[in-house]
Amino acid sequence: VAEGALLVDVRSESQRTADGVIPGAVFFPRNVVEWRADPSSPAHDTRLADLDRRVIVMCHEGYQSSLVAATLKQLGFAHATDLIGGYLAWRDADLPVEDNRD
Repeated sequence: VAEGALLVDVRSESQRTADGVIPGAVFFPRNVVEWRADPSSPAHDTRLADLDRRVIVMCHEGYQSSLVAATLKQLGFAHATDLIGGYLAWRDADLPVEDNRD
């Protein structure tokens, strides 16, 4: 993502398989985002090590991602935000997507 932002996809695996994925986005199931972001967690993901990094959260339509972005802000990610309209808005804007079916 431009300028070093991290795009986090919190959609379900079934949504990702059915609809496709955004190239370069990282996938964290919604129920593990907090553990991936917490540096003291054994499940911490180093891509979430920089609290100053812009983190853009995306779900299917933009509802879950708003909640995840708010949680990330509470965890210290000052530049956390969500993708308004979610994956559907991205796809409908003809931005790059890839097939995720095996």
